[in-house]
Amino acid sequence: METTSSPPPAQAALRLSLPAALRRWLADYGIVLAFACLCGALALANENFMSWGNWVNLLRQTSINGLLAIGMSFVILGGGIDLSVGSVLAISAMVSASLLTGEAAQPLWLALPAGLAVGAGLGAVNGLFVARLALPPFVVTLGMLSMARGLTFIYSDGMPIANLPGSFRLIGQGMVLGLPVPVLLLALCFGIGWFVLGHTPLGRYVYAVGGNIKSAKTSGVPTRSVVFSTYVISGVLAALAGLVLAARTTSALPQAGVAYELDAIAAVVIGGTSLQGGVGRLGGTLIGALIIGVINNGLDLLGVSSYYQQLIKGAIIVAAVLIDVSRKKQG
Repeated sequence: METTSSPPPAQAALRLSLPAALRRWLADYGIVLAFACLCGALALANENFMSWGNWVNLLRQTSINGLLAIGMSFVILGGGIDLSVGSVLAISAMVSASLLTGEAAQPLWLALPAGLAVGAGLGAVNGLFVARLALPPFVVTLGMLSMARGLTFIYSDGMPIANLPGSFRLIGQGMVLGLPVPVLLLALCFGIGWFVLGHTPLGRYVYAVGGNIKSAKTSGVPTRSVVFSTYVISGVLAALAGLVLAARTTSALPQAGVAYELDAIAAVVIGGTSLQGGVGRLGGTLIGALIIGVINNGLDLLGVSSYYQQLIKGAIIVAAVLIDVSRKKQG
């Protein structure tokens, strides 16, 4: 009588563990694979896509959304949301631009911190209402979106501020070692954010609060201070993005940054960060911002209407959320 021999236990365990290992690999590096495939497809579709000049332009444009997305990552990881970053971007840039022009023009070392301080202050207001008064982040930041935009138009009387000095324009147009200054600023902010989230108590607290704020509070985490800090960080980075945008376009516009919060949230979600908080990596956010930048740039090269670009980005966001929900159910 012929008998069939079963595989050794070690081989059986290996075979059973392969799907789980593949799922872990896709969870960690799937976004990078998707980015590489997207770039490959666009390179085949248009010969100019992979040119160095196009990538310099792409990275310079992506740096604005990248800065916003880094700040948004802190807020979302902490269990919140910030819909006001586009308006904070506009008012911060307007304040700095106004200090740099006119008869009472101030030096660069004073104008730049003033704009960053405006962003930090508006972020602190968001954090105060969310952390101290326990109001819903969606409602608070939606209100700030409208208020900051209104303040921008009141402050500027609805008029742009142009003729910005050359020293300021270097922030958005300058090159260092062949790389655009905005890209270097993005890399610097990413490095700082990566270190804070991965190697400091604040970073651990942000994940803890986003994962379960009640358990974090019971464990002694200063939850209010942590949530407050995430909104201040988001405000400062939104202000920095506004300075870069104004320097790149050579003027501060009262309508600058409209709907920029949508691309920032999209970059965070596409990068694998859960909208429920507590799960995600800043590296994924950076790749998510690059994916959005590549989509915009590639479709522009292909002559695709901006309307279709919005449709495609919306579909990608929905797909990313569905993947996140599916991953949570499997977990």
